[in-house]
Amino acid sequence: MMRQKAVFFDVDDTMYDHLSPLRGALTGVLGLPETFAFDRAYYLFRYYSDLLSEEEGLSAVPEKAKLERMRQRRFMLSLAEMGVEVTEEQAEALQASYLRGQFEIKPFEGATELIRELDEAGVVTGLITNGPPEHQMNKIAVLGLDKLIPSERIFVSGAVGYAKPDKRLFKYVNERTGTMGGSCYYVGDSWRNDVVGSLDAGWTSIWFNHRGAKPESDHKPHHIAESYEEIRCLYMGLPG
Repeated sequence: MMRQKAVFFDVDDTMYDHLSPLRGALTGVLGLPETFAFDRAYYLFRYYSDLLSEEEGLSAVPEKAKLERMRQRRFMLSLAEMGVEVTEEQAEALQASYLRGQFEIKPFEGATELIRELDEAGVVTGLITNGPPEHQMNKIAVLGLDKLIPSERIFVSGAVGYAKPDKRLFKYVNERTGTMGGSCYYVGDSWRNDVVGSLDAGWTSIWFNHRGAKPESDHKPHHIAESYEEIRCLYMGLPG
């Protein structure tokens, strides 16, 4: 019996440009020039987000004080590496601006078109994202993804109780959607959360490496793509 193929997507920096709200915060609050190395800042920002989350022991439903401390420190540490000293007050302002900017976003070119094409082809599609439920669902609504993907196939770590890269989150998705890990593909940009998480769960991993990042471990994604057109072409050649 042929198993139905399913393709699930990450949200932040996979469905939209996650650097955009960070760039807006850095220029708006600190007045950094357009020549600033924003790509490097973004890489460090994500690196420290993951590192500090692990240090703080942040779960899918983190303690508020620990979460706020992580959010401040990731700005301070990432910018310090680039020679920009940031006070706690500035870090708070950066975080507030960054959050506001996440609701002024639009999908990457080809992202929604691919979801529609997959759906028309009978492929199960869905979203798996880390974060607080209300915050992530608001972003999903701004992107219009809630109109493309039914709510029962949208999984937010804060609502589920497991967070990527915990393979239990992917197993939970399989159980709730009636899919099998061996027939599921996961598209995501984060090496630690998306590549490692999906591989450990027995899924097929498509690393959406549109920023030219380097692998962070010995894990090997099944496929690598730098654009949605590449993902589309890849999907066309995947076995049914």
